[in-house]
Amino acid sequence: MLTLTDKIKARAIDLGFSKVGIARAVVLKEEGKLLREWLSRGYQGTMEWMERNVEKRIDVNKVVPDAQSVVVVAMNYYFDASHSDDPDDGKISRYAWGDDYHDVMFPRLEKLFEYIQFEVPTAKGKVYVDTGPVMDKVWAVRAGIGWEGKHTNVISRDFGSWIFLGEIILNIGLEYDEPSTDHCGTCTRCIDACPTQAITEPYVLNSSLCISYLTIEHKGDIPESISPQLENWMYGCDICQDVCPWNQRFSKPAQEAAFSPRAGFLKPSLTDLASMREEEFRERTRGSPVKRTKHSGLMRNVKALLKNREFVPERS
Repeated sequence: MLTLTDKIKARAIDLGFSKVGIARAVVLKEEGKLLREWLSRGYQGTMEWMERNVEKRIDVNKVVPDAQSVVVVAMNYYFDASHSDDPDDGKISRYAWGDDYHDVMFPRLEKLFEYIQFEVPTAKGKVYVDTGPVMDKVWAVRAGIGWEGKHTNVISRDFGSWIFLGEIILNIGLEYDEPSTDHCGTCTRCIDACPTQAITEPYVLNSSLCISYLTIEHKGDIPESISPQLENWMYGCDICQDVCPWNQRFSKPAQEAAFSPRAGFLKPSLTDLASMREEEFRERTRGSPVKRTKHSGLMRNVKALLKNREFVPERS
C-alpha cells in the first residue's frame, strides 16, 4: 500500500518533474551562519534583496507556521547543443535557451500542492520556485536531490547540475530522504576554469566577480577590469558547469519541450543585436528568462562584448 509520501512523489513525477525529495523542516543554523558570513563579505554585490528576510531563509517556520516538511522538486533542462565559437556571436546560458522556468514549474508545483491538500485537507503550505526567502540549494541537498558542488550549483547523480529547483513548505509530517553526500572529491576544474576567479574558494562564490551575475542581476556598468574577460557571454555563463565531470558524463536530454532552444538563442549575432530596439526586445524575450535584464541591461552587455572585439586581433 502506498504511503502519502509515495503518492506525493509519484504525482510529482507524473507532473513532469525529474526528481523529488523530502526534508524535515528544521532551523538552518549552520547554513544560516554561512549565509551571514557570505553577506558580511559583500559577496551578494548589488542584490540587496538577499540581505532582506534572512531570518525567514534560515527558519521556514517564519514562512509557514508549524512547518514540518519541505518537498523539493528538480527539473532537468539540458539540451545537447553547443555555444558558438564565432567571435560575432554572443552566448546565452543554457537555462535561458527556452521558456522561463518559473512559468513552467510554478503551475505544476501548485497542482502538486493541490493534490496534497486533496489527500490531507488540513495541509497548509507555500510554493516557491526561486521567488521567496528560501535557501533552495540547501533544501535540495537535505532532500537528497544532489550535493552543492564547489561552483555552488547543486549536482545530481542523474542529471548533473542542469536542474531547476522548487519547493513546497508544508505543515504536515512525511517520510524524509537522506541528505546527499558530496562527490566533488579533489576536483577543482570549476574553480580553475572561471575567468574572473569568482569562486574564491571551494563552495564560495563572490557574485560581484561572476559573469552570470554581472550580465543578469548587476545594476550599473560592468567593471572595466572584468569586461575583457566576459568571453562573449551576453546573458549568464555556463563555464563552471561545462567543465564539470559530472555534467560531461551524466547530462541527459530534457523531456520538457518548453526548455528547448528558441530560434536565435544559440547563435545570437552581436552585430544584429546592437541595433535592436526595445519593442523588438520585448517581442523576442516574451516568456524567456532573458527579459530579466531588460532592454537596457542586454544592450549594456552587447556593447561591452563588441568593445572587447575592437582589441582582439582578427583570426587569420
